[in-house]
Amino acid sequence: MLSLLSAAAAQVSAQGAPIHWLDLGLTRGIALGSFTLRWYSLAYLAGIVLAYWHTSRTLKHAGAPMAQRHADDLFFYCTLGVILGGRLGYAAFYAPQLLTHPQDLIKLWEGGMSFHGGLIGCTLAMAWVSWRGQLNFIRVCDYVAVAVPFGLLFGRVANFVNGELWGRPAGPDVPWAMIFPDGGPLARHPSQLYEAGLEGLVLLIVLMLLFWTTRVRFRPGLLTGVFVGGYGVARFFVEYYREPDAQLEEFAARTGLSMGQWLTVPMILLGLALIVIALVRRPLGAAPAGMAMADRAA
Repeated sequence: MLSLLSAAAAQVSAQGAPIHWLDLGLTRGIALGSFTLRWYSLAYLAGIVLAYWHTSRTLKHAGAPMAQRHADDLFFYCTLGVILGGRLGYAAFYAPQLLTHPQDLIKLWEGGMSFHGGLIGCTLAMAWVSWRGQLNFIRVCDYVAVAVPFGLLFGRVANFVNGELWGRPAGPDVPWAMIFPDGGPLARHPSQLYEAGLEGLVLLIVLMLLFWTTRVRFRPGLLTGVFVGGYGVARFFVEYYREPDAQLEEFAARTGLSMGQWLTVPMILLGLALIVIALVRRPLGAAPAGMAMADRAA
């Protein structure tokens, strides 16, 4: 995907013409007779499977907060939480008319999923599995949070491949600006790729390095805080380049921020709070300060 965009950008620089999404040879799915398997569906599936694989791998190391059977339960309930929460969140935050037309609400194949709604659904699923299994909820969140960017990366790339959720009009100083088939004649920012890079790839690398090369997993809440706050900052920034949903353009103009930015503000605050609390408290397995001093004196 990145090589395609790079080749297209090189062509633009040589010819001085904007990139046309249609010229990239992308398709919106795999045709299976009368049915088309959407890339977006495959992105969700790939993200969930990779998250399950990575979480299962982490459980083989000392200090894990749950057993493999709990990861199996999380795989099932988080899948439901992401799908149901994502769709209901989209209806609540972006398309309230769907709430009064249940027959349209269930048409997942027509698109319309909210990350914030999916995050709420997944959080409720983790809370249920933690309560039922008598697990430490925040540590379960830490282990799952590390792998969530897999889904964000694939999901945003799928948005680009589908030619949807394009960015705002870009000036002539943006050689990679692109004309999308449903975005009018103006060349626009490929904001889907900005999100794939920041919310997906960068956040994934940061969390993986923290988990596998440090001992921050023994500071409950820190990895969750980095994910929640990091996503919030990345999304808030990219929203300056992403075109607001048509039905929310007036809302963005009136409030000065898009709906996506307003929804990230509490995430940023929550992430910062979790990080501070995790750093102030003693890590798991560490002896109290007084006891440690007594041991050294002895």
